[in-house]
Amino acid sequence: MNKNIFFQKKPLKMICLGFSSGLPILLVFSTLSVWLVKAGINRSTVTLFSWAGFAYALDVDFEMYGKDLIESAILSSKIIKLIGKTNPSGFAYELFLDEKGEKISKSKGNGITIDQWLEYASPESLSLYMYQNPKRAKKLYKEIVSKTVDEYLDFIEKANNQNELQILMNPVWHVHNSNIPKEKMIMSFSMLLNLVETSNADSKELLWKFVKKYKKDISEKDYPIFDNLVGYAIRYFNDVIKSKKKYKNPDKNEKLALQALIKTLDQCNDEMKPEDIQTLIYSTGKENGYSENLREWFKLIYEVVFGDENGPRMGFFISFFGVQETKDLIINKIK
Repeated sequence: MNKNIFFQKKPLKMICLGFSSGLPILLVFSTLSVWLVKAGINRSTVTLFSWAGFAYALDVDFEMYGKDLIESAILSSKIIKLIGKTNPSGFAYELFLDEKGEKISKSKGNGITIDQWLEYASPESLSLYMYQNPKRAKKLYKEIVSKTVDEYLDFIEKANNQNELQILMNPVWHVHNSNIPKEKMIMSFSMLLNLVETSNADSKELLWKFVKKYKKDISEKDYPIFDNLVGYAIRYFNDVIKSKKKYKNPDKNEKLALQALIKTLDQCNDEMKPEDIQTLIYSTGKENGYSENLREWFKLIYEVVFGDENGPRMGFFISFFGVQETKDLIINKIK
């Protein structure tokens, strides 16, 4: 065998690449594991000293570790202190859980990937999700996306009325590297999802056309965040929400209450303030058996109209969607 082959350019590159990729560690620790078993020494003990050794030799000043290694990190810091070095700053973190609080498994498909998130929402909303509570295990599943997007929009809206200190404490200040967007929010993401359903829009152009019907003199170029939301909402509704809708079939008394709501809407028009429409809806519920529990009144409306226990603030929804259109929607649902 020609030994000179190992000193040629390509083989040398491969040898260096192998060693830089951790080959010595693999060889040493594979052999070392056998020796440790024979000697009755726990491998985690050696790992603990190697952890401290790396920090000492390489002047590590920041170390991240999972929740299960917190105890090792504490002991490692004591070893580093004993040998006269400054401890690296430590940061303990936890990973993600599914909606049931169980570990996410790729084989089970019980979570959501980064690529899937970015299909349904902006990178900034994902940054906000990662920014909040970094030390705590967080639930990561498809339904959390819409909630996070609404939080993101809410933080942008709040920034318009915050002082300098409050803005510094606002998460979107960090998400946007201190350049918080000045765009006014037309509506929440959850509201937009309801609009996708009630308008049957299947494209950005169609949904924008519907929005402009009730919000005149607005342009896509002036609302870049909302323009992106329109596209996200259509995909998110069709992929995540649509299949989970469960529309309630109202009983006789519930149908009578909803018919009373339709008559109440006969007194309304598209020029009324959302708050005034909301007040009339409250009154209708009180007059039709829900005076003691108005939450059940709105739950009835949401389950019949939107197929969900929760929904938008009805006064705002009706003022945007249209009084006549809302009446037609309820009539169609209680047939």
